[in-house]
Amino acid sequence: MDLIKTIRERKSFRAFKQDPIPKETIQEILTLASHAPSAINLQPWEFIVVKGEERERLSRRLIKAYKEKQISCGPGNVKPLPKTYAKRGAKTLELMNPFFEEMKADLNQFINEGSCNFYGAPTAIFICLDDSFPKARFVDIGLVLGYLLLIANEYGLGTCPIGLITAYEDEIKELLNIPENKIVVIGIALGYPDLKNPINRFKSPREDIGNFIRWIE
Repeated sequence: MDLIKTIRERKSFRAFKQDPIPKETIQEILTLASHAPSAINLQPWEFIVVKGEERERLSRRLIKAYKEKQISCGPGNVKPLPKTYAKRGAKTLELMNPFFEEMKADLNQFINEGSCNFYGAPTAIFICLDDSFPKARFVDIGLVLGYLLLIANEYGLGTCPIGLITAYEDEIKELLNIPENKIVVIGIALGYPDLKNPINRFKSPREDIGNFIRWIE
């Protein structure tokens, strides 16, 4: 695995083929991802893998919930975002627009219903955290998520982390029999990307690293 090449190439895919992923492959990806570091080696993550008819049933339930509640995809900020961050989000949507126009798709419908449908991926993975942990352990979930995305890429699979689905946590817990003491932190669409779909040509840009670093010497 050329790690630097994988990091540079990885992106979120939003259209997938229906080819099923072998269970053994998913198991290998999650096994490798679990080598991510965690505080005191607590390894607080829990994975729920949903495939086949159950994934389709879940998507139908989530799309129904979205149409009823109309909770849209967004950054989930608790107060107004500083202009720097808001501009990045707006710029990304602006750059995506030509692809939606090419597909003759409505941006909001594609992103929101697409998120609830895991963009058609044959497999959905949820990462959960026991509610006995403090918020600091979300860092560990972020670490294992990052590992998972990069490893999946190495296996020729595409991914898309999906935060919107956490707005419908009650529906997910009920359908998948997830205990109340578990927090559904994030979902991931996993599958073989449909490279013929225009949206998969899009790759979000990155700011110059100088905008993120403050040197103290």
